[in-house]
Amino acid sequence: MKCFVFCVLALVLASSLAHAAIVEHTFNVEDISVQRLCRQQVITAVNGTLPGPTINAREGDTVVVHVFNKSPYNLSLHWHGILQFLTPWSDGPEFVTQCPIHSGSSYTYRFNLTGHEGTLWWHAHTSFLRATLYGALFIRPRQGHSYPFPKVYQELPILLGEWWNANVVEVEHNATESQGAPQQSDAYTINGLPSDVYNCSQDGTYEVKVKQGKTYMLRIINAALNAQHFFKVANHTLTVVAIDAAYTNHYDTEVVVVAPGQTVDVLLRTNQPRGSYYMAFTPYHSAPAITINANITRGLIIYENATSAKPVMPDLPAQSDTPTAHRFYTNITGLAGGPHWVPVPRHVDEHMFVTFGIGFTVCNNFSGGCSGSTRPLSANMNNESFVLPRGRGVSMLEASYGGDVDGVYTRDFPNRPPVEFDYVNPNVSSETFAFQIAPKSTKVKTLKFNSTVEIVLQNTGIITTENHPIHVHGFNFHVLAQGFGNYNATRDEPKFNFVNPQIRNTISVPVGGWSVIRFQANNPGVWLVHCHLETHLPWGLAMAFEVENGPTPSFSVPPPPSDLPKC
Repeated sequence: MKCFVFCVLALVLASSLAHAAIVEHTFNVEDISVQRLCRQQVITAVNGTLPGPTINAREGDTVVVHVFNKSPYNLSLHWHGILQFLTPWSDGPEFVTQCPIHSGSSYTYRFNLTGHEGTLWWHAHTSFLRATLYGALFIRPRQGHSYPFPKVYQELPILLGEWWNANVVEVEHNATESQGAPQQSDAYTINGLPSDVYNCSQDGTYEVKVKQGKTYMLRIINAALNAQHFFKVANHTLTVVAIDAAYTNHYDTEVVVVAPGQTVDVLLRTNQPRGSYYMAFTPYHSAPAITINANITRGLIIYENATSAKPVMPDLPAQSDTPTAHRFYTNITGLAGGPHWVPVPRHVDEHMFVTFGIGFTVCNNFSGGCSGSTRPLSANMNNESFVLPRGRGVSMLEASYGGDVDGVYTRDFPNRPPVEFDYVNPNVSSETFAFQIAPKSTKVKTLKFNSTVEIVLQNTGIITTENHPIHVHGFNFHVLAQGFGNYNATRDEPKFNFVNPQIRNTISVPVGGWSVIRFQANNPGVWLVHCHLETHLPWGLAMAFEVENGPTPSFSVPPPPSDLPKC
């Protein structure tokens, strides 16, 4: 069965390349000055726009993006949700699959879209620079194919962003120096605009004109750095048809929940009286003990020949409404048998139980003191706090390809935490005390090519419980089950959905709870797994998979491109 799967994949890839287009873009990354919230602010952007350019392509196409870094910062770009099958050098996370593109240098990303269809996006993978370096990547069905739902009148991009009245590189630097939480953002944006709820922004609200009696598809992307969000459109029901570029059974809902890194495609039927209706985002704040930007943002949907002068505002959920968030996340099911559907692999080769959460780090040369809430923050997975291998001369993928990983990373990431305890209990005990301070390391888990991996992702409450979006590079995965409390195999395995589970690339693990995911490691390379809250990767909430080469060169990591950036 496994041989059949990856052999068919190779044949499909070869066929698609013979009948597909090349979609080529040039990205000039440079600093520009923009007016937001009553002031001019210098930001780093692509081609002078915020958000950056939208890439429009079809399933099976090949995308080529020439990146010229004219900014003062070293950086890389990631194509979020693209599997990068046999193109791992284009995945993008700095020091993992490549060294950063130095200021004044360039690099060309090349990747194929076979098996991809739906809404994805791209962003900087250089920490806080993704606040302004991001854009949409829309993959439509190939010519002659159609969506598995009725034809829509128009597709509308809805990109949620986060805005700072500050240089975001300095925001990150100050947080790193203090080893604490970063400065809160000043606004959320829709398609780069903060909306009329903010000062000096009456003309800075995203608006879209619609016709009554039509069906529109909203392609929703959460490009914010640190907050999940609820989304509603006043007086309209939304129908979810896809998540993370994977089709779903139709799910009607009044509210959508989307975590940083995730995408949701919904159908909006303009069946209300002619008027103006706000669409609005409000943060989902799963951990009240942690301070976040609690502001909303909103845009306008205006019916043609609208008669209502005052827009209708939706009744938004409470920001701590975990039951509503959990209901949305767990009620969605995959479109079994639909386009690009992959059945759940039933035999499991690798069982992993991965705890993760926020803790503290050792107080070395820290000016803030080392007691109580002043202790510097850290994060970990299975009590290992991940460190990017800066200053090693090569990326992790280069080290793996060259066969010499000494001094870059080690292959001993544990399958389980070192001790078992009451993971979601915030009260410190002798068992959890050691978990408060996790050692810094750069560890990977090595996987045999085509092995099937099942991971229980278990939140911990060492400092506080929080809903964490976990992104897996290089793979889509099935979400078999989710729940609250500590995972219990006897109780929870009977809940596994093997028939039509969600397929995702970013899973929002419930606050004080767990999720079980499963995937087939059929993509050789080094693949980062991390929390998509931007504060948490620098703190260490990450690990990586090293997937071994397959049985032939056709299923092996190819040589690095000639223009791969040097460290």
